[in-house]
Amino acid sequence: MRDARRPSWRRRIAAAVALLALVAVVVLPVVALLDQPWQLVAAVALFALTVMAAWAALVRRGVGRVLAACVAVLALVAAVLLPDAWSFVLLVVVAGLAVLSTAAARVAIEPAGVRGLLVPPARHGVLLMNPWSGGGKVARFALEAEARRRGVVPVLLRRSDDLRELAEQAVRDGADVLGMAGGDGSQALVADVARRHGLPFVCVPAGTRNHFALDLGLDRDDVAGALDAFGAAVERRIDLALIGDRVFVNNASLGVYAAVVRSGEYRSAKLGTAARLLPDLLGPGKEPPDLRFTMPDGRRAPAADVVLVSNGAYRLDRLDGFGTRVGLDGGVLGVVTLSVDRARDLPALFAAEAAGRLGGFRGYRAWTVPRFDVGSAEPLVDVGIDGEAVRLAPPLVFRSLPGALRVRVPRTAHGTASASLPEGWGFVTVLARILLAR
Repeated sequence: MRDARRPSWRRRIAAAVALLALVAVVVLPVVALLDQPWQLVAAVALFALTVMAAWAALVRRGVGRVLAACVAVLALVAAVLLPDAWSFVLLVVVAGLAVLSTAAARVAIEPAGVRGLLVPPARHGVLLMNPWSGGGKVARFALEAEARRRGVVPVLLRRSDDLRELAEQAVRDGADVLGMAGGDGSQALVADVARRHGLPFVCVPAGTRNHFALDLGLDRDDVAGALDAFGAAVERRIDLALIGDRVFVNNASLGVYAAVVRSGEYRSAKLGTAARLLPDLLGPGKEPPDLRFTMPDGRRAPAADVVLVSNGAYRLDRLDGFGTRVGLDGGVLGVVTLSVDRARDLPALFAAEAAGRLGGFRGYRAWTVPRFDVGSAEPLVDVGIDGEAVRLAPPLVFRSLPGALRVRVPRTAHGTASASLPEGWGFVTVLARILLAR
């Protein structure tokens, strides 16, 4: 772990970029407002109209969709054709600078180093591999050869294989460390086998998004590097979560998002599938899903369009990606619900989603509990478990399994992912300290 008093030049440069971009985000609109006040106001109004009309087109069908799309296009064209088109360009530039500032700050403010017990190399490590996951990352990163080079036994999954049975067989054959190279659904299944036998687990991020690896502090771009956890490594205990008797490592989603994920076309065409289904799920006059649960104070919760139950608490900035978790050892489930009033809330929801501030949306609620029960009058409920769509009979019972899994990570891992940056002036102060540290 680097000495926090002596930041690397990479962190210093990132801090400088973040601060300069932040200053530009503040100064540019002020200068434009003083120079051409009415044009900047008009550009902001037209941009907001474009966003709202585009969202209205997404959740409507037929004539309503066509009209909303036309309004969105006309508003966008009007913004571009303002007498001084630089007002619209300025909005785009400011938005880009805000994204740049946040990205650079995340590089500058590194998460804490990994903590845990130093452990020796595995004597008989076994790595299970899904060759189809992540668009073929197992082959692309030569994981089979990399595993053999490290003295780890690779087991390649075939179409007819049962992944759980392969993991159980590896245990019967004497494995002392189990690893999985694949998506988060496969990670959960093999982690459950490791949990049941009290064995350490290694996560290799060979899936598409690899949220579990992110929250373990792994570099998701260095897929082969995760195999170093089979060598001299750091071991710690983390929580798992259950829905019924099924383990998940990230989250289970119910409601609108789960219904979209269940579509057969979702994985190959996410945006197109969402555009096709959202009018039936969030359009005018549509009733929210029948999901019944209680709030922390025991009151029955209002109707919710989205319910997310996670292994540990998320900070949910956007629906897409589900944010990150500060830690995986809190012994609680995170519960997030979204309730949308179709008459007035859709534009606000879209704006909050686009800005990465979903927590500020009026229909957003979040809390933590060790157990969470969901009922419904429906015979089956759509659930997306670690990205996999299933249908389960209610009631759905979620439970946290505190410290259930021994997980090994390379000594070079960062620890847990940084779920959020400091807020307000704390954000600027931390960056300034990194930049000016001696």
